[in-house]
Amino acid sequence: MKPIGKVLCATGVVAGLIAFFWKDDFNPGRLTRGLSGARVLVTGASAGIGEQIAYHYARFGAEIVLTARREAVLQKVLEKCLTLGAKKIFYIPADMSSPSEPEKVVQFAVQKLGGLDYLVLNHIGTNRFQEWAGDVEYTRWLMQVNFLSYVALATAALPTLEKNRGALVVVSSLTGKMPTPFTTSYSATKFALDGFFGSLRHELIMQKRNVSVTLCILGLIDTASALENTRGKVHLGASPAPEAALAIVRGGAARAHEVFYPRWLQQLCCLWALFPSSGNQVLRTFYNYSSP
Repeated sequence: MKPIGKVLCATGVVAGLIAFFWKDDFNPGRLTRGLSGARVLVTGASAGIGEQIAYHYARFGAEIVLTARREAVLQKVLEKCLTLGAKKIFYIPADMSSPSEPEKVVQFAVQKLGGLDYLVLNHIGTNRFQEWAGDVEYTRWLMQVNFLSYVALATAALPTLEKNRGALVVVSSLTGKMPTPFTTSYSATKFALDGFFGSLRHELIMQKRNVSVTLCILGLIDTASALENTRGKVHLGASPAPEAALAIVRGGAARAHEVFYPRWLQQLCCLWALFPSSGNQVLRTFYNYSSP
């Protein structure tokens, strides 16, 4: 059997075993009790996954601060969160391409809520989903939005999170575990998240500082921006944003080190690590590309 065939066969076997033996002990009541009154800051909360994360926290009775660039959209999300059961909710418009914004946002959240139990880092800059064309300035800008602002937000929030035995929840991507075509700059920012927050988790544990770090690795999700960017370019089905958001909320509450959604991504990453050459060949078959 050729290497590609072996990888595909192994993938099928592993996926089948997981589907057969997996036991999901999710208890909505337990999660509701644990998150009722929790103080949460959600970035990138005006649309897509961040919006859905905000709605889940609202249903669980959390106290929430929302942030994103668009104030008018944030207001609409805030109003819906109130109808869903949020105990308190505020918003602050912020552009994370500005280095001064992260600290300002955290200070606002701490002032309004009296502290933080969860910091959910979810915002992203525009992903062009195209071949590398040498635009270093775009890469620099994207690194500020997708990575450096995450570091700044986490740094500003660590004192209050440690005081409250809180959690850092970092939304990342499969492109931060496996390099994929058409995502050169975006993938670089996501690999940076994996490296920084994985290392930070080790340090917090070694220092016995009770702050958990959950890295969430997502596949293709059916947000409007993701579908628009990938339309006609990939042979993959998109997973629903509300379910991805719930997996993120659950993972943070469980203080998990990593969350994979869909779950089979974890096995895909393991197989890619074992068979990188064959895995890369299989990966490229999911992309619609013709040489010029």
